Amino acid sequence: MKKYGIVFIAISLLSPMVLAGPLMYVPTGNANDIAIIDLNTDKIIGYIDELENAHGLSSSPASEYLVAGSMQPLEHEIPSSPDKPTAITEAEHAAHHSGGDNEPSTSESYLSIVHPKHGHVMRRVAVQGLTHHTAVSPDGKVAVAVHSGSGGISVVNLDTMSVIKTIDTGQWPNYAIFTQDGERLYVSNAGENSISEIDTRNWKVVRDLKAGKEPEHIVLGKRGQTLYTANKGGATASAIDLKSGQVKHTYEVGNKPHGIDVSDDGRWLFVASKKDGFVTRINLSSGKHKTVDLNPAPYHLTYINNLNKVYVSSRKESKIWVLDPVTLVVNHTIDLGKGVAHQMVIRSE
Repeated sequence: MKKYGIVFIAISLLSPMVLAGPLMYVPTGNANDIAIIDLNTDKIIGYIDELENAHGLSSSPASEYLVAGSMQPLEHEIPSSPDKPTAITEAEHAAHHSGGDNEPSTSESYLSIVHPKHGHVMRRVAVQGLTHHTAVSPDGKVAVAVHSGSGGISVVNLDTMSVIKTIDTGQWPNYAIFTQDGERLYVSNAGENSISEIDTRNWKVVRDLKAGKEPEHIVLGKRGQTLYTANKGGATASAIDLKSGQVKHTYEVGNKPHGIDVSDDGRWLFVASKKDGFVTRINLSSGKHKTVDLNPAPYHLTYINNLNKVYVSSRKESKIWVLDPVTLVVNHTIDLGKGVAHQMVIRSE
């Protein structure tokens, strides 16, 4: 459920840029850029270049920035004109999810603070580990970087552009999401089958909630009372009641579920199952399932209510499917031309 909300890098345009809304910003991983998509036409209108293997991307309607994580290790001081980073391999990417055989990574990386209207990276902030996903608080004052390999998160003040806190959450943290009031942050810990609840007023973990097996992507329900998790290891999605802290429903989906989102009216839950190659829509009132085959490897997923569209990327091909949420028919496909679409962000500029 999405709502619109010092190194200078050039923006490469496919056509003259007139920023309007809504736009979708899509990090393309080892293609090292962010694709900009006009959601009225579903056409790519430009790129923001010189990202460093960005998988995580986030923003807030209260912030003028996009915050991009990096899966590229930081080896040197910030160069004035950074070279293109070395591409991370598929095996290295898998090692930053739960179930990897490698030792946890202690490599530092950058958060890139991007100004979408100006089309360049404003600042880079060094953080404690490789950053898989990011989140920006609703008031736009802080950003969170999730470090899957090092077992925690970094909290960055977006005014001072500095790290103000690091927090250990659990083994193989994957995804983070703020509540609407910004007073709580939830972080999935795939290696511990848990969700850390953090009080953002003092940045302390106040509860560890049990989830399904290897929870990765998470999303809050319509009223913020339920947290939904995509459980990679269990081929399930869980609904956690945040008042009681208990799992109240478990939904069967396909193997290796990844992307997850909820319709704005709270009616539907959408889950992309990467290994089995389909998207499941669950009616949260009746529990009824509807699926559509999407191959290869449906990956990240986002629902946009007022456009009546579901966007689903592929892990194995450079494309995004655009689905009708009612029929689950693929209306068309957006060809990225390079890279893989990761954490998608919608903004009105």
